Amino acid sequence: MAGAAAIPDYQIYDSHVHVWEHNPQFPFATGANVPAEDASPEELLRLMAANGIAKTVIIQVIHYRYDNSYLANVLRRFPDKFVGVCRVDPLYPAAPEHLKQLTEQGFQGVRLSPAGDGTGDWIRGPLMPRLWKGCGDLGVPMTLLAPITRMEGIQRLIEKHPNLTVVIDHMADCPVDQPEKLNSLLALASHPKVFVKISHTWSLSKQSYPWLDAQELVKRLYHRFGPERLMWGTDWPIAKDRATYSQRLTVVRDAMGFLSDEDKRWILSDTILRVWPKLNRI
Repeated sequence: MAGAAAIPDYQIYDSHVHVWEHNPQFPFATGANVPAEDASPEELLRLMAANGIAKTVIIQVIHYRYDNSYLANVLRRFPDKFVGVCRVDPLYPAAPEHLKQLTEQGFQGVRLSPAGDGTGDWIRGPLMPRLWKGCGDLGVPMTLLAPITRMEGIQRLIEKHPNLTVVIDHMADCPVDQPEKLNSLLALASHPKVFVKISHTWSLSKQSYPWLDAQELVKRLYHRFGPERLMWGTDWPIAKDRATYSQRLTVVRDAMGFLSDEDKRWILSDTILRVWPKLNRI
């Protein structure tokens, strides 16, 4: 594609990565299924430098569950490169207080991940309104890893907390062969503080790079939300067998022909700054 290699005149931010290390100082949660290979911040920084990524949002990985100590340590070690999103236990009545403590330590948001089966029904339970209100009071975003089947329930929470910034991860992992299911995510576009990460094209696709079947989902989100509410992210190092770090960038920067240069500026940079303005201050 002509101009694909052009250097943008703005900083590119990655809205979604994970890090972990086999380090006895920071033990994994009991029962965690952790890959043998580390995903260290040093390796992440190397990839960022090689691909022109200025700064990154690190999401607390499930391997540590609700102990955010390792990520807090990474943020202290590299304060000019990363901001962090924590996890709190959604079944813990004191989760709002825990979230407040973590934001006082510098975390810039919380992630919840309700499963699609009955184990995730807590998203509809009595503990959610107070946690969502607490998140709004703290002025940090609520990020959600949730399957497309959870969008209607999540919409009800959004309607009760219209001033809270909400980020839906990975296009809600809508199956490419069931595109009608995307309608429940598209319906959230009527709420101006809802944002969507257009990541996981590689995981959702049944094709090879540039994953054109999954790009059809991105197109529909683009037309409904606009670039100002879409953001890219690598989800590194998840699904390394499906896509390299570089491909996760180039699929948006170079291979989505329906995006203008201005659209890419939003999706690769400005939208992410709307949600995590601290990236511009570190």
